[in-house]
Amino acid sequence: MTKEITVEKLASIPSMMMLKTNKEKNLLGFYWNKTKRNEFYILDLESLDYKQVTEGELPRAIRAGYVWLQDSKHITYTRDKDGNEMHDIFLFNIETKESIQLTKTPEAQEYPHEISPDGKSLLFASTRNGQLNLFIMDIECKEIKQLTAHDKPTWGKASWSKNGWVYYNFNDTYNIKNSDVWAIKEDGSETDLVFRVSDASNDQFSDISEDGRYLAVTSDNSGVSQAGIFDTVTKEVKWLSDGKYEEFAVEFSKDGKKLVVLQNKEAEMRPIIYDLETGEKKELNFEGIAYYTQFALNDKYLIYLRSAPKMPTSLAIYNLETDEEKIIIPPQTDLTEEDFYDMKYIKYPSFDGIEIAATLTTPKLEKGKKYPALVHVHGGPTGQYYRMFDIMSQVFAHEGFVILCPNIRGSTGYGKKFQEMNLMDWGGGDAQDVVYAKKYLEKLEYVDPEKIGVFGGSYGGYMTFLQLTKYADAGWKAGSAWIGISHLKTMYDKSQPHFKFFLNQHMGTYEENKELWEDRSALTHIEKIKAPIQMIHGVNDPRCPVEESRQFRDKLIELGWKEGKEGDKTFEYVEFEEEGHGAYSDINMRIRTLKLFLDFFKRRL
Repeated sequence: MTKEITVEKLASIPSMMMLKTNKEKNLLGFYWNKTKRNEFYILDLESLDYKQVTEGELPRAIRAGYVWLQDSKHITYTRDKDGNEMHDIFLFNIETKESIQLTKTPEAQEYPHEISPDGKSLLFASTRNGQLNLFIMDIECKEIKQLTAHDKPTWGKASWSKNGWVYYNFNDTYNIKNSDVWAIKEDGSETDLVFRVSDASNDQFSDISEDGRYLAVTSDNSGVSQAGIFDTVTKEVKWLSDGKYEEFAVEFSKDGKKLVVLQNKEAEMRPIIYDLETGEKKELNFEGIAYYTQFALNDKYLIYLRSAPKMPTSLAIYNLETDEEKIIIPPQTDLTEEDFYDMKYIKYPSFDGIEIAATLTTPKLEKGKKYPALVHVHGGPTGQYYRMFDIMSQVFAHEGFVILCPNIRGSTGYGKKFQEMNLMDWGGGDAQDVVYAKKYLEKLEYVDPEKIGVFGGSYGGYMTFLQLTKYADAGWKAGSAWIGISHLKTMYDKSQPHFKFFLNQHMGTYEENKELWEDRSALTHIEKIKAPIQMIHGVNDPRCPVEESRQFRDKLIELGWKEGKEGDKTFEYVEFEEEGHGAYSDINMRIRTLKLFLDFFKRRL
């Protein structure tokens, strides 16, 4: 009997995220949408039994993580209102299910980082006093003190060492090519720049050794991210990576003798374990990607999520003594590899000869038949498409579309130079990479060159707006801008301080670069639009405000366009009241969005 593979069936395949072991590394926490919404689960790493802990307490869209307390009986988690990302922090008792609100800041974003070594205080980041900075809360009495007071955001990793210092990744300049490791005394009395390879390198730490002496660090100073260990006493660094492929330090073993890193090689992510004394490495080779990789059970095991093009997300454990992998939680679906379409990894030349890597997914091809095609642009802009299971690509392929997902310039995974190519050039070279993705599709014998569309979310939505306006002559037949940006300055004006900093890093200030900002905004070129456009946006989006889609829609109406599902000069517009910057991890919201994409492109292409 042939299985019926519907949008609902594909989109309902659950996925896990935010794996985190407790202090003893015998329990694993993770978020999982098995019930169609995100819940918190705990897995006993010895018995491999797991259980659902929460019952609807978590937000539908997860934008901030959680922290284990030292007693392994509590976690802190965050909750916002309908996706607005104005998180409050809650203390949750795993055994009694009691939830206590620790912060109440409806106008601020708050992100828990770590519990103090004595288990009494919580380190968290917050915008409660303006810019994103670090704070410390006494969990029992809820007393809060501000730890850092920088005028630039302290986002990224922050950890509490046994030596009384809090280490954090921070950039005290506007140069996006730079970031460093800083430390501040837990009482705020002293601040120190700890680790900087150069003032034009991104240098970060990811873990602190058990004794507090060593930092697991990563630097892209050589042009490729390399992992190493930094001695906070001697100030010496020992590099472990050979610089051939991107490698990122992740975590020390509990005994401090090993370091696990992730190697990003041609859109696949593999764990490597380095012996810190000899420098020897042990590679775990398999297709696809592994992520959230951590040591477990006295350093005898690695625990991680794994995915491959025809393998949905699975939870796996690897025995480092026997070199055996065990899938603990396999894909929760009756679909098998034979039911999924394979993903090819290709490269195509762009306008200047640079090769752009991409994943290509096709339906079952019939000889002589021409298929509609889509270019799917990722968010970020510093994102990346991997050779992994991609629900969106599977859905479109099963509905008869060819789908190309390019890692345009500015993407991670291909070295420092490539990632920095779109600095001061948003909507320039990277947009041309999208145009040339279309040209690549046009040359495929099984693609109908008259039926090619473009879509994406966030930065991908920004790029979609631009493709249909500034680059309208490329000949796109339709486009869907999901949670996109239509004008850089209007987005900037409504952004949180840390998001403003991010835009200034990438594109300079508006005052000094007004011509550039205006030229790289779709609203400036809206009179050029020819193809029908779909706009989808959450009303509570704090990253790409809903006004970005509203003003584009309103301008279209001024130009004589009408809202409608067919005909020339028509657009389609959808707002979600209870959603922010997308809610892709909530399965019902995911299905709803995917159906909108499909309905639009089936009619328009």
